[in-house]
Amino acid sequence: MTQLAHPGLLWLFLLFAPLIAWYVWSWRRNEPTMQLSTTEAFDSLPTSWRVWAKHLLFALQLAALGCLIIILCRPQTHDSWATSDVEGTDIVLALDVSTSMLAQDFRPNRLDAAKDVATRFVSGRDHDNIGLVLFAGESYTMVPMTMDYAMLVNAIHDVSTRLLEDGTAIGDGIATAINRIKDGKAVSKSIILLTDGSNNTGVVAPLTAAEIAQKYGIKIYTIGVGSNGTARSPVAMDYAGNIQYQMLPVVIDEATLRKIAAATGGKYFRATNTSVLASIFKEIDSLEKTHLDIQRFSHTEDNYIPWALALLVCVLLAIVLRYTLLRHVP
Repeated sequence: MTQLAHPGLLWLFLLFAPLIAWYVWSWRRNEPTMQLSTTEAFDSLPTSWRVWAKHLLFALQLAALGCLIIILCRPQTHDSWATSDVEGTDIVLALDVSTSMLAQDFRPNRLDAAKDVATRFVSGRDHDNIGLVLFAGESYTMVPMTMDYAMLVNAIHDVSTRLLEDGTAIGDGIATAINRIKDGKAVSKSIILLTDGSNNTGVVAPLTAAEIAQKYGIKIYTIGVGSNGTARSPVAMDYAGNIQYQMLPVVIDEATLRKIAAATGGKYFRATNTSVLASIFKEIDSLEKTHLDIQRFSHTEDNYIPWALALLVCVLLAIVLRYTLLRHVP
């Protein structure tokens, strides 16, 4: 289907009326005459085709002008919707931003390593609705469900431990993620929970939140982040605002994280370094796919070439006729 970008310019076709009137007046005024007593001797003679053909030049000029007007109106091909079957899902990333995520058993620390892997995970998705929930001593929706991956990546880049009160409210983080994802249209709904500690605050207990997720058919994939043994962990901040570190044991409530995953049909992962964390996200990427009907919209394109070719043909034909078949002596 074709449309015009500037249909208002079609009013230029009104110029045809004065042009045609001028041509008729000029033709009658310039028609040569001769005074005779009678034209009876010429009445039986046929009218030459050249008499009528000479009007063809003017018709070609009008046609060329019409093509030019159409080109100025910018004819365009109409875009169309197409429905295709793709693989996609609804996902919420629930990221722990407690101070302990600054531990340096990952390079440069757990939080930055998680942000880097999450960024690559988001960038690799095509047709998913993804949200971002942060939790520490409280929970917060940083990005609601969206397919604007550029905006989501920028939000992940801005994540820091200073955004929320310190602590680890895993249950609240899950509850907030459930509220964001439960009304999604995808059949498959998943929460990817990443934490390095144990639930020590919040209103909702982790297993209670897991039961709620199970009722909504939401799977929770839990990831425990931290090396085995000890890690250089933040313990205090000096007068200049610099974080003080100390070697501390890595304590992750793996039992609870496993129960959360098992209760919802998800899976628990333990990430002991950056490469393992990246491989975990790759495995989740392969697991979390479902078929969705996605409507695609084709782009608008200018379609003036046929009119430009018609304009060129009219001009060239008029020139050829003027200097060949319809040539006349002044």
